[in-house]
Amino acid sequence: MSEINESRLQVAVIIGSTRGGRFGPVVANWLLGHIAQRADMAVDLVDLAETPLPTVLPAFGEPPAEGSLELLRRISPRLAAADAFVIVTPEYNHSFPAPLKNAIDWHNREWHAKPVGFVSYGGLSGGLRAVEQLRVVLAELHAVTIRNTVSFHDYGDKFDAEGKATDAASDGAAKSMLDQLAWWAHALREARSVRPYAV
Repeated sequence: MSEINESRLQVAVIIGSTRGGRFGPVVANWLLGHIAQRADMAVDLVDLAETPLPTVLPAFGEPPAEGSLELLRRISPRLAAADAFVIVTPEYNHSFPAPLKNAIDWHNREWHAKPVGFVSYGGLSGGLRAVEQLRVVLAELHAVTIRNTVSFHDYGDKFDAEGKATDAASDGAAKSMLDQLAWWAHALREARSVRPYAV
């Protein structure tokens, strides 16, 4: 295995919307195209519509309900293996989708001392209100959120029929966000390898 491959970052791209007719896969596929051009990243697409999680969290100190562990096994190891995350999210009622919050809440250590980038889409706000709320939630889980984001305002007008972004500025925004994500991912991975993260 080459030195570049050994140092490649494992990036989990999470599609946060599970609604029928959702636009999330179009945005995620666009992002995957950018990641594919990088020699420093390998990607794992985590689609919450294809890998649903239990909707009822156990009480503190209680084991998960029967059947929950089987569903968790489809996602939890993938999040644990990730060096970094990118969350693709729309904005629903000034916030982010409930299935995304559910996926976040089912996990804890998987987020610790790892960077999270965001690609959001929506109407006039471009999903940025969802991102601001996600920053607060993920800070509680000891994750590091990346300052630069990618945001598609009035997203329906920003992609052509083949799913390609029509605004060239979004390509630059994606590169900037992924560059920052890579910097933090390398720094935090090296730090975790030297000493366990203090919770």
